[in-house]
Amino acid sequence: MLDLSSADATISLDILKSINHPCVCVCVCVGGLAGGIEICITFPTEYVKTQLQLDEKANPPKYRGIGDCVKQTVQHHGVKGLYRGLSSLLYGSIPKSAVRFGMFEYLSNHAKDKSGHLNSTRGLLCGLGAGVMEAVLVVCPMETVKVKFIHDQTSANPRYRGFFHGVREIIREQGIRGTYQGLTATVLKQGSNQAIRFFVMTSLKNWYKGDDPNKSINPLVTGTFGAIAGAASVFGNTPLDVIKTRMQGLEAHKYKNTWDCALKIMKYEGLAAFYKGTVPRLGRVCLDVAIVFIIYEEVVKVLNVVWKTD
Repeated sequence: MLDLSSADATISLDILKSINHPCVCVCVCVGGLAGGIEICITFPTEYVKTQLQLDEKANPPKYRGIGDCVKQTVQHHGVKGLYRGLSSLLYGSIPKSAVRFGMFEYLSNHAKDKSGHLNSTRGLLCGLGAGVMEAVLVVCPMETVKVKFIHDQTSANPRYRGFFHGVREIIREQGIRGTYQGLTATVLKQGSNQAIRFFVMTSLKNWYKGDDPNKSINPLVTGTFGAIAGAASVFGNTPLDVIKTRMQGLEAHKYKNTWDCALKIMKYEGLAAFYKGTVPRLGRVCLDVAIVFIIYEEVVKVLNVVWKTD
């Protein structure tokens, strides 16, 4: 029989209470739902962004810009071509958002002061923790498969016939390691992403509520704050996103590691290459973060009332 001292039992109960706290459970469920809805709406912009980042100058460039990328894709593959790789993100977006919001809620429950207030700095650290966790558990394999699918479509003879066939081929040829390419860049990207977003979101919410922590926030205001947080993350870490995309593409073998990839991009393509795909990424991310935070905040409000957790 397992013997626990009273101190150990208290610690164990505290951990279980934190994990099983209604708010944590809500964030896991709602985060997953919001992630699925969001990616179905915004994926075409993610597709265009990835194509532009993979379109290296040395090729020479296949696309002259966002409009040309969309035009060529639709001409050769139809409208459904803009959704190539959606399955990999859809299968991953639900657990990704669940891990992100569940971990953020778990960490923030321990980071709040006695009055239940979470300051901006602690919000940034909680966001960083959530971003690193989602990168390791979900985002890296999901993004690697997505980038390979999109890159595969640009080749003369596409090899992958669907999500499961593509994943099977990648693992058969490269092992599980083949789905974890660019892990360092992904951790840096997701960690900084969520750190910036939750820092901005926490700061704006604290500013809006002022001295009244119970002040309700209108969904439109939440969406606006989310869009601002998303934009801040785009301008803050697009270079990391470009490096991550290159490290996960079909020509990732050209790079020794993340640092080597960054140096080669700078040497052969210049500083501007680090901001390829910024415009389509900006559109997708702002909409993404706005949608996710609106759903997250509104459903949490309802379930907090139902479960009387406020």
